[in-house]
Amino acid sequence: MRSTLGALTAAVVLLGTGCGQQSAAPHPAGHAAASSLPPEVRLVGGGTLTPPAPRASAVVYDTALVPAGAAVRVTAESGAVLATSTLTVSGMLPHRTYGAHLHVNPCGFRPDDAGPHYRQSHSHSHASAQTEVWLDVTTDARGGATATTSHDWAFLPGRPPRSLVIHAEATRASGARAGDAGPRVACVTLAER
Repeated sequence: MRSTLGALTAAVVLLGTGCGQQSAAPHPAGHAAASSLPPEVRLVGGGTLTPPAPRASAVVYDTALVPAGAAVRVTAESGAVLATSTLTVSGMLPHRTYGAHLHVNPCGFRPDDAGPHYRQSHSHSHASAQTEVWLDVTTDARGGATATTSHDWAFLPGRPPRSLVIHAEATRASGARAGDAGPRVACVTLAER
């Protein structure tokens, strides 16, 4: 019994010594060390859409296409190597497809204040669902819909998207006008949480 107890004590001492040492684990090929990864980002925005006003964060620009009482909820999250965004709308026109994209600036009094679409990087010269965040929705009979999309890239460090713009038409997926979805009818400013 003493030899078993002695062996057990030696094993615990060796295990404790090994646990006290910190060694860097190798990273899988293609993945950066944790200290060089971009920070996690969680952006949210939404509410009942109202006409543009100072400090309004959910605005409507076209009340013929976005009825009074319509509401929007947006979340956009980015980790080290994955970005996931979700859009939920309610009270919109029934059985209608709206284009929706993340944009670079907050919403403003004018639809163009939100700036261009948010892109993975400025090195991409063409718009696509792989290089931008498109969240088109087709509403049900009650004007509700949800869309979620994920990308295998992170938001640019220090430069996340600042708004989600809802457009009057479905997003064109190809051709010279890829990414176009018609006039901007509503906008939601995103804030970090």
